Amino acid sequence: MSRIADSFAACADAGRAALVTFVTAGDPTPGDTAAILDALVEGGADVVELGMPFTDPMADGPAIQKANIRSLGAGTRTADVLAIATAFRVRHPHVPLVLMGYANPMTVRGPEWFAEAAAQAGVDGVICVDVPAEEDDALGVALRGKGIASIRLATPTSDAVRLPTILTGADGFLYYVSVAGITGQQQAAQSSIEDAVARLKAATHLPVAVGFGVRTPEQAAAIGRVADGVVVGSAIVDLVGEHGANAPAPVRAYIQTLSSALADARKELA
Repeated sequence: MSRIADSFAACADAGRAALVTFVTAGDPTPGDTAAILDALVEGGADVVELGMPFTDPMADGPAIQKANIRSLGAGTRTADVLAIATAFRVRHPHVPLVLMGYANPMTVRGPEWFAEAAAQAGVDGVICVDVPAEEDDALGVALRGKGIASIRLATPTSDAVRLPTILTGADGFLYYVSVAGITGQQQAAQSSIEDAVARLKAATHLPVAVGFGVRTPEQAAAIGRVADGVVVGSAIVDLVGEHGANAPAPVRAYIQTLSSALADARKELA
């Protein structure tokens, strides 16, 4: 099994959803990211998403947009992201690491180059926000050829006609974007999340992780009762923006509250 599959399976065996966390590489500087990533793991993150900074992050709200600006302003480049990933893999050999970003940085030197570089860095999966499944005939193929999961996004508008296309070639987990909007701005009604998760789980064997708008332990727990994973990003990025190089301690403490909430969520149903 892959590190991603192992992590979700271990969480399921423990009777809880996986905590999937996101930060932007190089925010506030490339040198600060390692300690922030370590804080995620120490706080209880089960899967780590590392954002690749980009000038036009169309799916992201103000928090992650600002993180991209801070990172790019500090000089972060793809080589830095890969170096951060490589060092993370040495420090955390069993923690799944996913690169998340946009097509341009991933394909400018060719999908094969990126897939090889990501594999060498110990990356387990890639989420490319702006390559739809119908057009994923190069990047996804290259990633799968190197044993890297091509993690797809499903949304409230992913109907029964399109869902099989989204799932074709998908691996790792299915990321359910719970709102038709940008990151960090709102959360979908719990009832709509429950309906969507049930529909998606009936269509795929992959774990279903729910993100966009999750900020509080209570929100995470509610989603964790029905989903296989809960994705938290903008709230963590806000802490990095607030505390800068001193972010590891507050990030660790915040992640601990989310991890504890997920650990307790399903016990309440027993």
